Amino acid sequence: MNFKTKLMGLALAAAMSSTAISGAFAEDTIKVGVLHSLSGTMAISETTLKDVMLMLIDEQNKKGGLLGKKLEPVVVDPASNWPLFAEKARELISKDKVAAVFGCWTSSSRKSVLPVFEELNSILFYPVQYEGEESSRNIFYTGAAPNQQAIPAVDYLMEKEGVKRFVLEGTDYVYPQTTNKILKAYLISKGVKAEDIKVNYTPFGFSDWQAEVAAIKKFGSEGKKTAVVSTINGDANVPFYKELGNQGIKAEDIPVVAFSVGEEELSGMDTKPLVGHLAAWNYFESVDTPANAEFIKEWHAFTKNDKRTTNDPMEAAYIGFNAWVKAVEAAGTTDTDKVLDTIIGVTVPNLSGGYATVMPNHHITKPVLIGEIQDNGQFDIVQQTPEVVGDEWSDYLPDSKDLISDWRKPLNCGNFNVKTGKCGGKGS
Repeated sequence: MNFKTKLMGLALAAAMSSTAISGAFAEDTIKVGVLHSLSGTMAISETTLKDVMLMLIDEQNKKGGLLGKKLEPVVVDPASNWPLFAEKARELISKDKVAAVFGCWTSSSRKSVLPVFEELNSILFYPVQYEGEESSRNIFYTGAAPNQQAIPAVDYLMEKEGVKRFVLEGTDYVYPQTTNKILKAYLISKGVKAEDIKVNYTPFGFSDWQAEVAAIKKFGSEGKKTAVVSTINGDANVPFYKELGNQGIKAEDIPVVAFSVGEEELSGMDTKPLVGHLAAWNYFESVDTPANAEFIKEWHAFTKNDKRTTNDPMEAAYIGFNAWVKAVEAAGTTDTDKVLDTIIGVTVPNLSGGYATVMPNHHITKPVLIGEIQDNGQFDIVQQTPEVVGDEWSDYLPDSKDLISDWRKPLNCGNFNVKTGKCGGKGS
């Protein structure tokens, strides 16, 4: 057992420290920031996260609020504009005086706001899978790290589908680039030849997929079982999958496993040509548990629409919000430093029948689910793992394999080098 694994194992066993501190608030409400794109290319994915946050806040208020006060959502629209995310985050913290922010989808937006949260010492709960290689004192990563999604997905392709060649197809920004860098190193470590890995990027909102899909088809026709690992984000997914159908690429020939396509995205597509293609997440709407059935029921009641789907980032928002509520209750205040102390070790239920624990690296434990697209826009779950601890620094990149993050005292470091015994800085 290596040092990193041992440290995380000890953290899982540690009980949450509880400090009784009386909260004194000058305001009548506790404000909660909601920072998601409601317009632009990412609105297809992020609008639902705004809605689920409003539902969670409404439900908490029906329970009596928090610390005897009602929660008040403050919703802003950064409009899929990465610099605007930082501007809106600063307004939420400095002007609106929010206690915490729930928001962002792309890593570009998260990278944009990160220095603002560190400078102003506020808290962001980030609910989407990401590329790792980061651990900030002021951010909680409730979506999947690569070892909780990307690596198990390619393991599934190799072990269950017999895949030997990989097309790493992504949108041209930090999440796909870093994830594919990790995946390429991992695949080579597993014996995949470099010439059997094709990497391609297209811009946000890309729509003319004919040449790219033709190139995928050609790469897959050269004698070895081929799969596409898709980190395509936002509304570019709609024409991508449509073009797969146009060119007759079926799941049994060249399966696609996606990391950014869930029920929300599929709800706007003709899914019949996509049946059998895959997605890797930590939650699907088709999870059969009482907790998930209740969550879906509440979602339909809140939205007054029985056709509204649920998805993985919604569950991550649900986990992050409940963990924050529990930590605030334990601290007796929304003060950032106190909440940062109490939240490590907090355990809350997930929707797939298990529990999510907030780890010292500000990531959470998550099961990994592989699902096949069905013609009704849902996923048939073909594999589910036990809960996995999110690994913030990849073991497969030379610059990060010796790094760990532990935001507890005395270490209090986001990128501690276990070989040199030194902290490299803030960790972001």
